[in-house]
Amino acid sequence: MKKVISYQILVLAVLVFAWAQGPLGNVPAWLTAYQLAINCILVASLAGVLYCIRAVYTNYSARNTWEKRWELWYYLRPLASGIAGLVAFIFLKAGIAVLEASQSGAGGMYGYMAFSFVAGYNVDRFLKKIEDLAQSKFGVEQSGAYRKDDKDGS
Repeated sequence: MKKVISYQILVLAVLVFAWAQGPLGNVPAWLTAYQLAINCILVASLAGVLYCIRAVYTNYSARNTWEKRWELWYYLRPLASGIAGLVAFIFLKAGIAVLEASQSGAGGMYGYMAFSFVAGYNVDRFLKKIEDLAQSKFGVEQSGAYRKDDKDGS
């Protein structure tokens, strides 16, 4: 468990360091065009770290259900959350998912990041919603992970 906590703190430090580079003016010119996408990835990863930290104290202290076999999940969750944040950004940019708030100016930027935070915090539910969207908009069948008739999830 101590390794998991150390890893989450390290990921948090890296995220804060990466986020600070924008205001400090240390972002290369070729990356500035992608700043919103990068912010969405960072905030979604932050949400994943928050979820993991909450899960550590919930499973270790509150429920006393800590199991070593779940450690891989704690290491991969911030990465999965970051990917979900990028996907959320892409779906918003493509107009497949729509924000109710104004998308102009700084408010639009915060709307993208808020949506990415939710995607990063609730990766499983977000992926289910993306599959529902893909099914309704494009006729894509659900994967085995979310298919109701699939008992084993494969």
